[in-house]
Amino acid sequence: MSNDEVYASGLLNRALDPATQPPEIRAFLEAEIELLQDTVADGMAVIDIGCGTGRHLAMLRNRLRIGVGVDYEHAYLVEARRRAGSGGLHFVTADAARLPIRARFDFATCLTNTWGTMSDKAGVLDEMRRCVPRPHMRLLSVFAEASIPARREWYRRFGHAVVAESAEYLTTDGGLRSEHFTETRLRSLVGDCTVHPLAGIAYIVRF
Repeated sequence: MSNDEVYASGLLNRALDPATQPPEIRAFLEAEIELLQDTVADGMAVIDIGCGTGRHLAMLRNRLRIGVGVDYEHAYLVEARRRAGSGGLHFVTADAARLPIRARFDFATCLTNTWGTMSDKAGVLDEMRRCVPRPHMRLLSVFAEASIPARREWYRRFGHAVVAESAEYLTTDGGLRSEHFTETRLRSLVGDCTVHPLAGIAYIVRF
């Protein structure tokens, strides 16, 4: 089973249920939210790649000029539209490496290790650069190696026991393949970027 099929089965909703989240994972998710609140300025146009059910854009909607969320799983976007209500948020079903969007934005995000589950990582970075031409206004959050114990427990709690571990990823019995990164590997994949630790188990990458 591919990651696309795993997410289509409803994994995201189970993963975002606080009951499944070990304290380290909950702290990471809260740190992402605090970072967004501190970073996204009033009047910005923001594109969220791999937006899932749109929780981050919904949180920011009152300060955005426009927000666009992209995800390949249409069922998640149905929930995103319900959550967003009326206003300047829009959601598009698309491949993150081949966006059908020609507009330019002030800021791009790809959060909660979504990039670490994507197969065409370079293609996603290229699309983020195209949509947001200004350097260092594109943001990834990814897991570090220190996240492995917490992720093993998290995945187990939402029904995906880890069956294989390598220096770069975990694989579960349900088919989820989720990567983790070192600073060196991130710089080799992303290129010119800044890398900062987040919540002890993750990195924030701006490029």
